[in-house]
Amino acid sequence: MSDSEEHHFESKADAGASKTYPQQAGTVRKNGFIVIKNRPCKVVEVSTSKTGKHGHAKCHFVAIDIFNGKKLEDIVPSSHNCDIPHVNRTEYQLIDISEDGFVSLLTSDGNTKDDLRLPTDETLVAQIKEGFESGKDLVVTVQSAMGEEQICALKDVGPK
Repeated sequence: MSDSEEHHFESKADAGASKTYPQQAGTVRKNGFIVIKNRPCKVVEVSTSKTGKHGHAKCHFVAIDIFNGKKLEDIVPSSHNCDIPHVNRTEYQLIDISEDGFVSLLTSDGNTKDDLRLPTDETLVAQIKEGFESGKDLVVTVQSAMGEEQICALKDVGPK
């Protein structure tokens, strides 16, 4: 191979390593977060069972997906590591709601964020639209984990 040939590699695969961190299954508690079936979830129930003479104690997790609300379950030996998602919550001021269901948000540094849809929770959508149409100053909380983002809460900071 000569030096004049150049190779360009484009990586389409993403290991997702930075999106989660390992934690021993026995230390995960209720209301914590866990990854089940590659989905970030909030733990609603943890039960630990002792198994036979030479077995491991096992942790049974019941968790709810933080983005779509689906209930997921997993059983992991308590001494093994499981993935915990990095979950961030950020507050943005609501500027506009477009016809196609996207929201325009104002970031803390003064830029706009226009790539977010209204949430799937109907009551939250109704509250956001109602508050926006009545001219209130609204601050939405955006929860992000594993490359996904969604509006999860709403705060009224008074009239404009």
